[in-house]
Amino acid sequence: MVDLRRKVLAELVGTALLLAVVIGSGIMAERLAGGNVAIALLANTLATVGGLYVLIEVFGPLSGAHFNPAVSAAMAIRGELPASELVPYVAAQLIGAILGAWLAHAMFDLPILQLSTRMRAGTGQWIAEAVATAGLLLVILRAPAGRASSMVAGYIGAAYWFTASTSFANPAAVFGRMFSNSFAGIAPASSPGFVLAELVGAAIGLTLHAVFAPGRHRKGHPNVLEASGEQTKIH
Repeated sequence: MVDLRRKVLAELVGTALLLAVVIGSGIMAERLAGGNVAIALLANTLATVGGLYVLIEVFGPLSGAHFNPAVSAAMAIRGELPASELVPYVAAQLIGAILGAWLAHAMFDLPILQLSTRMRAGTGQWIAEAVATAGLLLVILRAPAGRASSMVAGYIGAAYWFTASTSFANPAAVFGRMFSNSFAGIAPASSPGFVLAELVGAAIGLTLHAVFAPGRHRKGHPNVLEASGEQTKIH
C-alpha cells in the first residue's frame, strides 16, 4: 500500500505537471499561432490530451491521479477515498497548481508572479463548467476496465471545443490559472463562479452515476482507475 505522504506528493507533482502542460502549451500556442485563436486552442488541446493521459497512467497507481478537488471530494463521498485524506489531497492539488503555473512561466522566461486579467463569466460559461465536470465524473466512474486514462483525456480534449468555457472542470486548475496572465488564464474575479459551477457539476455527475448503476457502490479504492473498474495494483 502507498502511504499518505507518497500519495500527497504524487497529487502535488501530478497537478503541477498538468498545470505546466496546460499553461505552457497555451503560451507556446499563442506565440506560434500568429493571432489565430482557433489554431492556438487546437495546439493547447492536443498538448493537454497527451499530457493528461500520460500523467494519469504514471500517477494513477500511486494516488489515483485525481489532480482535481472535485474528483477527490466525489471519491470521498463514495467511500473510495478515506475522509481523513481529502484535505491533504486538496491542499496538495492547490499547491501543485500554483507551482505548475510558476514552472510554466519560468520555462518561457516570463515573470513568475502574475495575476490573470482574462475575464471568463456569464451564464453560458457557468453552465459549460457544470456540464464539463458532470461529464468528467461520469467518464471516471463508468469507463470500461483499462480505458479510464484514455477516455478521461479524450473527453477533456473534446470538452475544450464543445463547451463555452473550454472545460476547466477542475477547481485546482481554476486556482492555478488565476496566477497566469496567459492564454490559459482566468481572472480572480471570474474564479468563484467557475468553482461553484464545477462543484454543482460534480454533484450532478455523481447523481447520474447512482441513477444509472444503483446498488453498485464500491468502497475502499481511492484510485480513479479502479473507480472505473480497473484493477490497478497500488505498490
